[in-house]
Amino acid sequence: MMAARDRKNSLKALFGEPSMPAPAPETKSQPATAAPAADTAPANAPAGTSHQPQRASSGAVKAMGLSLNNLSREADEARALREAVEQGERIVDLDPARIVSSFVSDRLSEGEEHDPEFLSLVESMRESGQQVPILVRPHAEEAGRFQVAYGHRRLKAAIRLGRPVKAIVRALSDDELVLAQGKENAERRNLSFIERALFAKLLTERGFDRKLVGEALTVQKSELSRLLQVADAVPTRFARAVGPAPKAGRERWMALAEIFEKDVGAESDKAADLIHSDAFKAADTDKRFQLLFTRLKKKPVSTKSEPKTIRAADGAVIAHLDHSGKSAKLAFSSTLAPEFVDRIEGLIIEEYARFAKDKEG
Repeated sequence: MMAARDRKNSLKALFGEPSMPAPAPETKSQPATAAPAADTAPANAPAGTSHQPQRASSGAVKAMGLSLNNLSREADEARALREAVEQGERIVDLDPARIVSSFVSDRLSEGEEHDPEFLSLVESMRESGQQVPILVRPHAEEAGRFQVAYGHRRLKAAIRLGRPVKAIVRALSDDELVLAQGKENAERRNLSFIERALFAKLLTERGFDRKLVGEALTVQKSELSRLLQVADAVPTRFARAVGPAPKAGRERWMALAEIFEKDVGAESDKAADLIHSDAFKAADTDKRFQLLFTRLKKKPVSTKSEPKTIRAADGAVIAHLDHSGKSAKLAFSSTLAPEFVDRIEGLIIEEYARFAKDKEG
């Protein structure tokens, strides 16, 4: 409840409303600035002892980080809300059943899967309500229905809570919707590399100009080219099976794309076997990427055959014939007379001439 009150006070402050003083939180460890030096003991400590500053647990630090991220996100959204209100736009309550997703998907996460912040959003809306509306446009083909420009996660959270969703209804062209959708991703929770790559591919396939796609993703031409290169090389079904994989990054996705480009058929067969395995399905999204990358990067076991030994009637070795490479190699024994090797060379030329003539006939 205290966290919810702090969030409310932060939002009220942005709108110029007075905030209620929040009670001081309980602390189980001393702040770093108040801690004595490591080699300094308190006045009442026994002689010969040193006082080590207490350290917050990793769980507490993580929780504090999430709380600060939530406050930052809500502050940004509050500014956006204030701008909308100042422009005279009206906020309405809509039944989530009347709202459909954007015509182009930009995320690979679904609900809390691969997205732990979604549960935090649900709890925030449960305690404090929906602080910022989503943006929708009237559906072009179905009267009384709407399409989301941004706020997909808030819409899903409202559905999870069984509540109406607060929305701003604005007439948007397809280009304006894509730009608004991209702007939200840039300012809120950034998409992972593969999510941006697939988003870029979907937009270009729908005929959007590359300049607009770059603006929607806020990337330069060179980065957009890399995104499209990866999206074209890595089969979409495998990228979606992996999920957002935020820790993978551009370089590793490009390395995976290069593997597929070399032999997409063979690699697809190996990848298909992997994504249906129990170990892959049970792993989180970053682990799934690692499993796929390791599986495809692994060199196939060599099936190199042993050279064939050609022997004379008395068992003496004449030569070795090796078929393991792309071409056959004939290596004569060092014990053979040079005259014999010269004779064999002439016979090979004659036999090849006869072979070529028979093939033509």
